[in-house]
Amino acid sequence: MFSNLPFMFMFLGVMSMGTIFSVSSLHWLGIWAGLEINLIGFLPILVYQKSTSESESAMKYFIIQALGSSFIMFSSLINYSMSFSWEIYSSNTTFLLGSIFIFSGLFMKLGVFPFHLWFPSVMAGLPWITCLLLATWQKLAPLFLLLSLLECNNSYWLNIMLCMCSGGSALIGGLGGMNQTQMRALLAYSSIGHMGWMIFSMLHSEFIMKVYLSIYILMSICMFSSLWMMNLNVMKGLNSLKNYSINHFNVMLMLLSLGGLPPLLGFISKWLVVSISVTGPYLIYMIMLILGSLMSLFYYLSLFFSMSMISMKWYNLEMMHSWQTKTFSLFVMIFNILGGLLIFIFNSIYFY
Repeated sequence: MFSNLPFMFMFLGVMSMGTIFSVSSLHWLGIWAGLEINLIGFLPILVYQKSTSESESAMKYFIIQALGSSFIMFSSLINYSMSFSWEIYSSNTTFLLGSIFIFSGLFMKLGVFPFHLWFPSVMAGLPWITCLLLATWQKLAPLFLLLSLLECNNSYWLNIMLCMCSGGSALIGGLGGMNQTQMRALLAYSSIGHMGWMIFSMLHSEFIMKVYLSIYILMSICMFSSLWMMNLNVMKGLNSLKNYSINHFNVMLMLLSLGGLPPLLGFISKWLVVSISVTGPYLIYMIMLILGSLMSLFYYLSLFFSMSMISMKWYNLEMMHSWQTKTFSLFVMIFNILGGLLIFIFNSIYFY
């Protein structure tokens, strides 16, 4: 991908520096500037092939991100107009209104409920590597800014707002994937569901949120890399026997891991969130998260069973793969199974 345009590495550098600048800023103006620098660096990556679908996705992404940035600036001006300060420690009604606008702008940039409608349509028109950046790196700055906001203004109503958005995101991630045949749209709804789990986890523990985010990024890298090597676009390709390969098994294993099936690695992150929030005051929203995860597992398992039934001649097929593909496939399987078991043992010792 990046060899086609030599200046692509420059845009990657601008995108990365924008995120780092935004997260490390001490002022809302610096945060806004970092988000805009990140947007300027990411937009040329979206349209590098100049196809119609990529141009449409880039235009949607630009409009949504610009709207989210305007929400952040508007909320900062509301707070500043009342106190002539950029601080948001106060809990009166005006500061609460400004905080709601800031949260809404960050939710819009993350693509979570109720601002989730743009995310599947944008991801559906992008290549796999760009989808990986959109689902992982572009989430870092808004997530850490949300975490900083919670430390500054941890009011009851803002916590309820976060719980409702996290529970709605999990349900949307489960319901939205039910009727999907496009792999990109399916992974977009999966990302929406995982964002709900991360937002809910940051209400209870910063450490658990960072662990969940790290596991999600590692799983996404393996998932999108497998799909990129297979050049798979629709779910029907997973059920095609003539195209069956070990990469199909890797994709299904990663889907089950993203759904949270034990003992895979994706289950560990969900188990950590459940274990730390089961004694908290937001148990009803925890039930919404679990229901969304169960719906995701439903269609992942149904797809896995249908693929298993038509692949009974697995050992009779002549598999021609390079050693790089076999090595990567072995890494994915070890990463999911052994990695999940090791983290489970470590966290059991850490918590108990």
